Amino acid sequence: MTISCQSSFQKKNENQPEGTGSLYLVATPIGNLEDMTYRAVRTLQECDIIAAEDTRQTRKLLSHFEIKPSLLFSYHEHNKAASGPELIRYIIEGKNLALVSDAGLPAISDPGADLVALAISHNIPVIPIPGANAALSALIASGLPTASFTFIGFLPRERKDIRAVLSGLRSVQGTLLFYESPHRVVKTLVHLQEAFGNRRIVLARELTKRYEEFLRGSIEECLAWLSEHPPLGEYVIVLESESKEEAELAESSWWRELDIGEHVTHYETSGLTRKDAMKKAASDRGLAKRDIYNALLERE
Repeated sequence: MTISCQSSFQKKNENQPEGTGSLYLVATPIGNLEDMTYRAVRTLQECDIIAAEDTRQTRKLLSHFEIKPSLLFSYHEHNKAASGPELIRYIIEGKNLALVSDAGLPAISDPGADLVALAISHNIPVIPIPGANAALSALIASGLPTASFTFIGFLPRERKDIRAVLSGLRSVQGTLLFYESPHRVVKTLVHLQEAFGNRRIVLARELTKRYEEFLRGSIEECLAWLSEHPPLGEYVIVLESESKEEAELAESSWWRELDIGEHVTHYETSGLTRKDAMKKAASDRGLAKRDIYNALLERE
């Protein structure tokens, strides 16, 4: 059988076009410089080019570890369309490129993901150099379930877009992880409460730094705390998932926005006879079948 699709296979030290370099995704500390790994330092020392989201921030890191790159290249959201192809050209010419973000893992909530996709499309090996990550650091210390989780990152700016994203997450089973800036965190908590109710959350800030903080409580409790303690620093918001009881209630009460006629019609369109559809609707609503019948007569 022939499968028609665009696929690629990458194995370390194999299948690399001769003379081509590699793209290294190098994690940097999210606060504490001691979280920089030996491998990350060595990789930055050995690569020909370092591409950084903010070259000023990266210069401080490189200076601390006495790393002197041949070329420090700016790559961020506003120049990625032009810079991406240029960086790929360097790699094709044989240069090894290290991509870093301001903090944590590159390609998470930054344009690095676009460069990775571009590299793969040119059969360039992509090599992760793992390290610190703010979202997972907050999750494991949150006290909320870690077996299943969804990373959301930063929410959109517009209110209608925020509501659209959050409405699609209401039935997600698993802890939700968000990033937020200090000047927006209160508004975001209000949006979360509107969308999910007063669930438990954890606000983590200054992770790995001297004044690391974890605020644990309900959304209302955290909002009350922030009203007396102005937000500072970047936040990770860890939100508990929908409880089993909430999920069952939502699933069993899907019909609440329908009138009785629409409720019966729903079951009819799914294949039930009118008699059985009326019986099913009566069972959902806790009514007698006669009440459903009378309501349909009044409607007609």
